[in-house]
Amino acid sequence: MAGSGGPVATFSVWDYVVFAGIILAAAGIGLFQAIRGRKETSSAEFLLGGRQMTAVPVAMSLTASFMSGITVIGTPTEAYRFGSAFWLFGFSYAIMSAVTAEIFVPLFYRLGITSAYEYLELRFSRPIRVIGTSMYIVQTSLYTGLVIYAPALALNQITGLNLWGVLVATGAVCIIYCTLGGLKAVIWTDVIQMVIMLAGFVAVIARGAVLQGGLTKIWEDAGRGGRLDAFDFDPDPRRRHTFWTIVVGGSVMWVSIYSINQSQVQRYISCKTLGHAKMSLYVNLVGLWLTVSLAVFSGLTMFSIYKDCDPLANGDIGTHDQLLPYLVMDILSEYPGIPGLFVAAAYSGTLSTVSSSINALVAVTVEDFILPVCKNLTEKQVTWMNMGLSVFFGALCIGMAGIASVMGSVLQAALSIFGMISGPLLGLYLLGMLFRTSNSTGGLVGMTLGLLLTLWVGIGGQIFPPTADMTIPLNISIAGCNNTMGQNYTTSAPWTSAAPPTSLPDVRPPLADSWYSLSYLYFSLLGTLTTVVCGLLVSMITGGCKQEKMNPELFVRMSDFICFSSSSESEASDIPEKAATDIHLNADNSTFKDFDPMSKDAEKATKL
Repeated sequence: MAGSGGPVATFSVWDYVVFAGIILAAAGIGLFQAIRGRKETSSAEFLLGGRQMTAVPVAMSLTASFMSGITVIGTPTEAYRFGSAFWLFGFSYAIMSAVTAEIFVPLFYRLGITSAYEYLELRFSRPIRVIGTSMYIVQTSLYTGLVIYAPALALNQITGLNLWGVLVATGAVCIIYCTLGGLKAVIWTDVIQMVIMLAGFVAVIARGAVLQGGLTKIWEDAGRGGRLDAFDFDPDPRRRHTFWTIVVGGSVMWVSIYSINQSQVQRYISCKTLGHAKMSLYVNLVGLWLTVSLAVFSGLTMFSIYKDCDPLANGDIGTHDQLLPYLVMDILSEYPGIPGLFVAAAYSGTLSTVSSSINALVAVTVEDFILPVCKNLTEKQVTWMNMGLSVFFGALCIGMAGIASVMGSVLQAALSIFGMISGPLLGLYLLGMLFRTSNSTGGLVGMTLGLLLTLWVGIGGQIFPPTADMTIPLNISIAGCNNTMGQNYTTSAPWTSAAPPTSLPDVRPPLADSWYSLSYLYFSLLGTLTTVVCGLLVSMITGGCKQEKMNPELFVRMSDFICFSSSSESEASDIPEKAATDIHLNADNSTFKDFDPMSKDAEKATKL
């Protein structure tokens, strides 16, 4: 019986059929795009979809790429344990969409770049571009390992399939359609996977409502359990989730994820006009709101069912991240194929994120490391290199899943990785785009200090986790359980113990309850501010004010900001840029010819 503990059913034959069918269909789309686009095998086609995508599929792809298996598994668990505060990220998503669409998209689109890190060389110097790309590769490999691990954990819980086998299979499917289909395959597969993910949440909520006697009953149970107190205005930066940490810290973190992350930049640059690129971000906002709302309500549904018998406290599961898979098997196993649909939903999120990560890693490696050194490669050689690198990065990400297994809560670990590395990088971009006085010395010093600071606080917080009075998990109960401990206990991974260590270390240094307890959502803000402030100071000391006249195209323009009040002017000024981007589809980024090539960097970029 749902909510009373004990062993649950396992996958039926129909579940395997549904799951395998959806995953094979996803791989099939990649193969179809590859066969259909055989005549267009240029690097621009592989990496940017030929710059001919439209707003809606790109928007759904933007949403799907970071609404991964981590979201499907992590967000409902977050709502179950800590309440509905996670829904406040809706505000963060709105701020992030506006900032990215009005500041970053016009700049990147105007420059016609393939790698977001090309900008760092145009604005600062070659070494800074290499450092930026390297940071991105480390961050994305770690994050992607985490993304592969999360649903493998779920599948291990539900089916008992070997975890390593599941990990390798996931990576293999992604490698196949990334290698053969390029960005178009990734985007169209994301669209289908987005729909499957949302269907998985709806199935959980609908069945939960039937079992509990309606959505109103679920809402009332959540209220009685303290799960609806979302608005906490405590300004303490050590508190894990408050209104301020989510809206201020969360906004900066999501801006760093969407505006400068190659996986996302590559998508909106693939749009055929600047209007489509901006619109894709606003449509994506609706997708993010819908996803986070359904995910949080799934968590509240889970609380309503397990309010009297917490599966983890009762020993039915090994980690918090197995809660939702356990719920699915508990309440949906009598409907053949539905658990298969849910696991496919978690998996779809993973496939979309892993494939976009692989595609983006290939793009930055080729553009930032290989083409500047090997300038005489033929188009065919570059295409083969793209495919080879897809296989390499796919294998690397599978390996990273092993590291991911020891990082605790998958949702928090993923967002912490982004905060620690993307924050300083975002600071570097803002330094270059908004301040003419900043130079490469200031940028390098600022970013280094920002990165050291965020790594210090982030790794410190991982070793010495904050105490419960800072994270404030809500009450759970096992009063209604009717089974003995550990009947359905599954190990979380073959290379780690069943649950991540939740006990705090015996000896805590003085910094553990102050500095190391900083909310993980502030990591990005800390890195960004440190980079900008230190970068500006060092730039001024090292002659930033006396720099020669720089290319005005490298800075944010007023027409980028004021998109509504002067829309007629900006539309007119956009026409030559749009036309140029539509005509020049090749990998040589000839759109650089549109701006005044007064700098050597601009000339160098045109040759790439």
